Amino acid sequence: MGPRDEGLVCGACWSRLPLLPKPWCARCGHPVHPGAADATCVVCRLLDPRCVRARSVCWVPHANSSPLLGALKYQGWWGIADAMAERMVRNGRELVEDIASPCYVAVPLAAGRLRERGFNQSAHLARALALRTRGMVLDDVLVRVRATVSQTQLTPAERRANVHHAFAVPAQRSAAVGGLPIVLVDDVLTTGATLNACASALFDGGASDIRYWTFGRARSDADRP
Repeated sequence: MGPRDEGLVCGACWSRLPLLPKPWCARCGHPVHPGAADATCVVCRLLDPRCVRARSVCWVPHANSSPLLGALKYQGWWGIADAMAERMVRNGRELVEDIASPCYVAVPLAAGRLRERGFNQSAHLARALALRTRGMVLDDVLVRVRATVSQTQLTPAERRANVHHAFAVPAQRSAAVGGLPIVLVDDVLTTGATLNACASALFDGGASDIRYWTFGRARSDADRP
């Protein structure tokens, strides 16, 4: 680590992130071929049609981004969440530029997984984003109502079934989201199944619109060589 490097991760490592190349789809922020209409975007079709906008910073899995996310998620390096949020804002501020005070909701962990890790990596990202955009974090407005298995090895259809009706807004907290635009925060957007399930619960709870913000973005079939 050189004298100008700050934090837990050196500047050289951050500079090697595989940033999503432009041009992006105006709605979901996924790279599109120059001249292609947003309507042809394969990722947009995966997202809940009520999702207003989505943004991510870089590709995962990748030799440079995956270790950073692994350190945050599994090794307790939650201190790098602020640097991740800095890059999320730098690369996707337009996600919230039309909202005076964004309201952030982190995708919740199952109770057992939260006890095992001791923290929710998405909640750390949400708090860091709120500080950088003059927003606020809404805690406990979204909960897991049943345990789910890891999504890692599941097919897209299995992912959707796994998280179907897995989230809810508690009745006593519905007033906290009623009529508000909500920014859902997670570490990675893969097929959108988890974010869509969360969005559905928040819309049922009265949210006015939903945006998705993640650090990582999985490649679609069209992106793979």
